Amino acid sequence: MRRRDDRRTRSGLLVFCTLLLASAATGCRGEAQIASHPPAPACDPDDGGLTLPPGFCALVVADGIGPARHLAVAPNGDIYVALLNRRDAPGALLALRDEDGDGRAEIQERIGENGGSGIALDREYLYFATDDAVLRYPITPGQLLPAGPPDTIVSGLPADRSHRAKTIALGRDGRIFVNIGSPSNACQERDRTAGSPGLDPCPELETRAGIWSFQADRLRQRQADGERYATGIRNAVALTTHPVTGELYAVQHGRDQLAANWPELFTVEQNAELPAEEFFHVERGADYGWPYCYYDGLQQKKVLAPEYGGNGRTIGRCAEARDPLVALPAHWGPNALLFYSGTGPAAFPAEYRGGAFIAFHGSWNRAPLEQQGYNVVFVPFDGPRPSGEPSVFADGFAGEARDPRGASHRPAGLAEGPDGSLYISDDAGGRIWRILYVGDRSR
Repeated sequence: MRRRDDRRTRSGLLVFCTLLLASAATGCRGEAQIASHPPAPACDPDDGGLTLPPGFCALVVADGIGPARHLAVAPNGDIYVALLNRRDAPGALLALRDEDGDGRAEIQERIGENGGSGIALDREYLYFATDDAVLRYPITPGQLLPAGPPDTIVSGLPADRSHRAKTIALGRDGRIFVNIGSPSNACQERDRTAGSPGLDPCPELETRAGIWSFQADRLRQRQADGERYATGIRNAVALTTHPVTGELYAVQHGRDQLAANWPELFTVEQNAELPAEEFFHVERGADYGWPYCYYDGLQQKKVLAPEYGGNGRTIGRCAEARDPLVALPAHWGPNALLFYSGTGPAAFPAEYRGGAFIAFHGSWNRAPLEQQGYNVVFVPFDGPRPSGEPSVFADGFAGEARDPRGASHRPAGLAEGPDGSLYISDDAGGRIWRILYVGDRSR
């Protein structure tokens, strides 16, 4: 994976901001400014600690807000963030507003007393996914807080053991898609135990390790009321629909511990590079192979997992499993996916339009090699398919320690602002960044 140039250029920033000041609408931070863009805020001198390509700069919108996962930005610039539940503190929805236009969120309001990970926004509702339910809050355009208490779209979703967090995406046909991650590494008889065989068939696939769809306008659904839209996806925290086609895409957290559980078949160096994190175009009724298969990015093929008789080369039943659009580095932990369609004064250059940003939470299972990820990657697209190699777009989140316990920040969510800027959330330090393009506008 190539890395974009990290040099800075702020040429044109003063002129850009002056033009915006002259043309931006004035008035309260509500309905009056939805149709026009307020002046661009000044970026931080150090870009909030990030390394960015030339022409981009960043500022910290909020800091220390708690374990911030997915987020959404309203047409007037208000931000809604899902905060995870943690042992020492309950999570919540958090609503943020920049009242004075300096780019910082002075107003911060907690909504509810239960945390979660998934969030989605349309003109009428704010959708929020807790660990076992999907809620829907009514909203009024321009108003920061919901207009009333939430309705329950779905409840009783499985949330035991691992991968409890639910993420969501809104479809165009009245669907809401919900990722329900697997509770295990590879559906073994004894989870994460050396030499333990896989259960065949894997019973987890009946209720987990896939994406379900529900009717977004129907209340009090249970999992059985929905449709298992796609299966064999271990955990697709990064989930979205394409803004043009409406089709569903996801990036999977791949399995771990090939060497630890099968040392006779895999070296620790192979374990660090296998399996690839898989970027899927998710099609209705498709099976993407977990737990029976994983994608070997070095061989560029899906192979049979050792729990099911594989030796690192055998394909077997995996010939029927769907391949990824893109194979990404092993164990990086993809946590958010966004197709960029931004317009407005901070919009990115044309080369970014239609492409995909992926927020990588960071690895823990690459020893003895260096842990990696902890960044935001860009994948160029031409229509519905990738058109070039992935590259690191934003880095510097982790600080000096690239490991889950020591990282200062870990990217977790992505959202597009009404002015074309990109927002990134972090569930380690509780920070939100806003990235703007201020470089050569003729590109």
